[in-house]
Parts: sequence; C-alpha cells; structure tokens
Amino acid sequence: MHLLENHISDVNKKLQQLLKNYAALQKKCAQQEEVIVSLKQQLEVAQLSKKKLEEQQLILKSQANNGNESDKKAFEQVLNKYIKEIDKCITLLSE
Repeated sequence: MHLLENHISDVNKKLQQLLKNYAALQKKCAQQEEVIVSLKQQLEVAQLSKKKLEEQQLILKSQANNGNESDKKAFEQVLNKYIKEIDKCITLLSE
C-alpha cells in the first residue's frame, strides 16, 4: 500500500508541475499575442507612411521633371484617385 501511495504522490507532483508549465505557457502565449498586435499596428503605420512618402516623391518628380510623361501619368492617376474619393465624400454628405 505504501508503494501505491508513493506512486500516486509522484503522479500528483508531476501533474502539478505540468499545470504550472501550462499556466506559464498560456501567459507567454498571451504576451506573444500582444506583441503580434503591436507589430501589426506598427506595420500598418509604416505602410501608410511609405504610401504618403511615395506620393510626395511622385509630386516632387512631376514638378522637377516637366518633360517626363510616365511621371506625369502617374501623378494624374493619383490626382484622379483623390478626385474620385472627394466626389464620393460629397455624394455621401449630400444624401
């Protein structure tokens, strides 16, 4: 009987250790999820900043290169995109 009690005690100790390890892993997983969310937000901000800088670069190129047709067309596309967005906003506001 004493051997059985020792075996049960050992199993209980191992189970307690497994529960502690599981709790620690859950905590670490939650922390990693927070890091992932933070990094996704930083990536989104960086992508928006990149887009703005590319548009500014395009505007500057179009002003500096008066004869470059490809830059002019790209600039016109950006302007047309903005005009379409403004038209959509005006339509929504007038409803």
